[in-house]
Amino acid sequence: MKRREFVVRSGGALAAWTLGGVVSPASMIGEENANRKRIGVSTWSFHNFFPSTRDEKAVPGATMDMLDFPEMIADRYQVHELEFVAPHFAATTPAYLREVKGRLEKAHSHLVNIPVDIEELGLGGGLSDPDAEVRQRAIGGCFKWIDVAYELGANSVRCDPGKINSADLRPTVDSYGKLAAYGAAKNVAVVVENHGGVGSEHPEELVKIFEAVGGKSFGALPDFGNFPDRKTRERGLKVLFPYARYVCHAKARANKEYGDDMGEYVRTCVDISKAAGYRGVYSIEYNGPDPYAGVPAIIDLLLKYL
Repeated sequence: MKRREFVVRSGGALAAWTLGGVVSPASMIGEENANRKRIGVSTWSFHNFFPSTRDEKAVPGATMDMLDFPEMIADRYQVHELEFVAPHFAATTPAYLREVKGRLEKAHSHLVNIPVDIEELGLGGGLSDPDAEVRQRAIGGCFKWIDVAYELGANSVRCDPGKINSADLRPTVDSYGKLAAYGAAKNVAVVVENHGGVGSEHPEELVKIFEAVGGKSFGALPDFGNFPDRKTRERGLKVLFPYARYVCHAKARANKEYGDDMGEYVRTCVDISKAAGYRGVYSIEYNGPDPYAGVPAIIDLLLKYL
């Protein structure tokens, strides 16, 4: 493998960075290299290349194996922070997880987060269902992925809340309280994304949940996108980033509704994150037709504005 200079960071080292510690001064390794270490790539950027999430019409015949992802991203983009979306795991057996861990180590890469997109979270109201049995199934499904994150050295898991009832947040708070306690015992944070429904249109409701659950093992995963308009995006990121833990989702797109181009879009979002004191990873979730071209374009914009 051909690589540029890098600094290998363990999960503990990443935690030091995100909580305001200094891993390696930019004056020693160069500002661009320091900022590149805060950029990540999600397997979701290449979701049309994975059998479990692909659109056959979009990318006929093309496939990708998650085991090859760390080396591919390291070689192409010199990026070593990664997200593996749960559906892209071929298995969760001990043998498979050992292989995944070995591939991460070979690429000198680190798994920062696992977005937990699983069937249990889609049953009824998921983690917010008024029925305790339904909630427990969703909680149990998330426990499994907290265990996976622990085995792979990931800092966090993203678990969607399901159908939040804004008039009664107690079921949602109860579920996240249990998940946060389980994650804390394994040094894995549980994070919530502004991801559809209440979270994207009324992000203040998520803040109420963060405040009710509390603790360092529970917080936000702000996503640059997932908002209905520019005004909500800027308001939403301002209220979410103070609760961000280890990762946010970086997107870039030109949209007449937002009234800005890709550069302004990224600059505005990064500026909001910096104003909030965010020091975590900007994980790229590219949603366009050609991730091989789209991902490096977002990397360049992040390097420009970080």
